Amino acid sequence: MFCTTALDPLFTALDTPAFTDRHLANLAAGTVAAVRIPDFLDPTTCHAAMTALDRLPTADYDPARVPTRIVRFGPALNDYRSGPDGALDADRYWRDAEAARTAWQRAGMRPDPTGISLARLGSAWGAAVAPATIDGQPVFGGTLREINAGALIHYDDLNREYPDGLFDQDVVAQLAFNVWVSVPETGGATTVWRHRWEPADEPHRQAYGYQHRTVEDCQKVTLAPRLGDGLLFNPTNFHAVEPSPTGRRIAFAFFLGLTTMGQLIAWS
Repeated sequence: MFCTTALDPLFTALDTPAFTDRHLANLAAGTVAAVRIPDFLDPTTCHAAMTALDRLPTADYDPARVPTRIVRFGPALNDYRSGPDGALDADRYWRDAEAARTAWQRAGMRPDPTGISLARLGSAWGAAVAPATIDGQPVFGGTLREINAGALIHYDDLNREYPDGLFDQDVVAQLAFNVWVSVPETGGATTVWRHRWEPADEPHRQAYGYQHRTVEDCQKVTLAPRLGDGLLFNPTNFHAVEPSPTGRRIAFAFFLGLTTMGQLIAWS
């Protein structure tokens, strides 16, 4: 296999009362697996979000591309690549981004889980999180995902998805943030492996992800979702979501990027 059998003592999941700039720096550097804030959102905010969800237009992914059912709201940039070089299908993306912004405003999501999360992360970093921009235009940030049937082992890496660059800002490290507003009684755990993509992984492709043999010998951390918890991890590590046979697993999510200028930017 492709992983060392020696364990990295730093590759652990931390529970902490609040995010700090050190947490973000360590995640960017790869010296911690994940950082979780229990009760990042209070139950009242989670309940309000669930009530407003019925006013958001959601859709399933194309089952030909995503074999496990995932319900979503909001465009994610990695769904808008076109051509062999990973160019952005700009017309389709900006149309869908504008429609999502309009739907979000109409839904009246108050309190706003995404806004709360971005504000707290900016406070931890010491400067507000800015939206990523393309030709000066801010991209959409703050998707909703309901993943009850699980998600395949995969990774997210903007610099590989768009190797010629996409944003006006240059991203040197990418983080993923999730906050749960509904959780199942059992299942639905997120696993993060200490493994990043390498060419030898490609024979083990499976739809949008990879077969388990790619990471079977790799160190990992597994975190069960809990209502209101906020989770940060580095998504360039392979990760997956296990199925949840009971209940709904719903999270607001976005990516953070650390730029060459030391700024935090956000996108979905």
